[in-house]
Amino acid sequence: MLALGFSSGLPFLLTYSTLSAWLATVGVRRAAIGAFALVGTPYALKFLWSPIMDRVPPPLPLGRRRGWGVTVQILLIGAVFGLGLCNPKRNLPLMAAFSVLVAFLSASQDIVIDAWRIESLNSDQQAPGAAMIQSGYRIAMLVSGAGSLFIAAYAGWFAAYATMAALLGVGLLVFLLGHEPKVSAETLTAAGSGWHAIRHAFSTAVVGPFRDFMHRPLWPVILIAIFGYKLGEAMAGVMSTPLYISLGFSLPEIATASKIFGFFSIVTGALIGGVVTTRFGIRRSLILCGILQSVGNLFFVLQAVGGHRIGYLALCVTAENITGAMAGTALVTYLSSLCSPAFTATQYALLASLASLGRTVVASSGGVLSEKIGWVQFFLITSVVALPAIILFVWIGPRDDLGSHQRNQDLKSPSVRS
Repeated sequence: MLALGFSSGLPFLLTYSTLSAWLATVGVRRAAIGAFALVGTPYALKFLWSPIMDRVPPPLPLGRRRGWGVTVQILLIGAVFGLGLCNPKRNLPLMAAFSVLVAFLSASQDIVIDAWRIESLNSDQQAPGAAMIQSGYRIAMLVSGAGSLFIAAYAGWFAAYATMAALLGVGLLVFLLGHEPKVSAETLTAAGSGWHAIRHAFSTAVVGPFRDFMHRPLWPVILIAIFGYKLGEAMAGVMSTPLYISLGFSLPEIATASKIFGFFSIVTGALIGGVVTTRFGIRRSLILCGILQSVGNLFFVLQAVGGHRIGYLALCVTAENITGAMAGTALVTYLSSLCSPAFTATQYALLASLASLGRTVVASSGGVLSEKIGWVQFFLITSVVALPAIILFVWIGPRDDLGSHQRNQDLKSPSVRS
């Protein structure tokens, strides 16, 4: 799981901040650099093609999950290598095309990895598995962020991207040497011919996962709670660096605090979140970690009031990342528990996209709001905005872990699958 988390996190910054640094160093205009942020759109839309990976047999006959995993990762390694060969001065559109391809394949890889994780682990292993995935993801972001910049400074951008492409082989080895999950679902098959076959295929692959999820009691409330759970953290995260800069912190000070204190605190928080979720169960962990996440945002208020103090900066970064990672592990475990074995990839991709929607849509208004009401009031709001979601989890959260475990075992039984 740690290796797959690493493989999942490695491509993200290669089409985000690392790519922006490359474009800036060669003199690409800021308007064009900003437009490149759109290449990350596939991450938010991956649920659209996840039914294909759930129901259609993969090109390589290694099993439903392993076959798709190996196929996508081979293509992803080639796409990252191709992106490194691009010259932004000569052919920027080609570079944009390769960037979109890397993002699409990376999002597709996430679909397979999440499905493989959920189906390979029993209910007692889901929380530690989520912790390992998040830890590997953060380690990879450090490698593809700071590591890529370091390599590029001494050996050039092609060497940086070629190195990242080679490191993606870690995840490829997991699928090549690992096992196919025992849980299986019928692959997409034609029932009859012509229009009837097309309608049957659409119903099985696309409509089926949504119909299955909507059979759950209070499913609209579940979606609202998932959307709001990380909203406060997302709003605070978007405006954290502007706060630091407004208080007079230099970029090296911010980078040092984020990469040293931030990295280790995120990994620590993810691991603690796994222990807490395993020990106390999903419902109590969602509530506890959600409250701690809201309390973590109050350290931004301390920073805003305290001003330019390095100690406060280290404390603020540490508190935010530990509590945010704990809540992230609890949420990932909960989302995993909601997925039916027959539609794991599609349902998890949809729920994960919903959970990140607040970061991409609502949190973007943080700049305007902070300008109008000030830093202190803004971060006070971020510390309470997730409370409605936490209250909803008090109501709808799973109350009996044993019952949840039994349900997962029942779903995996041959009689239910048939």
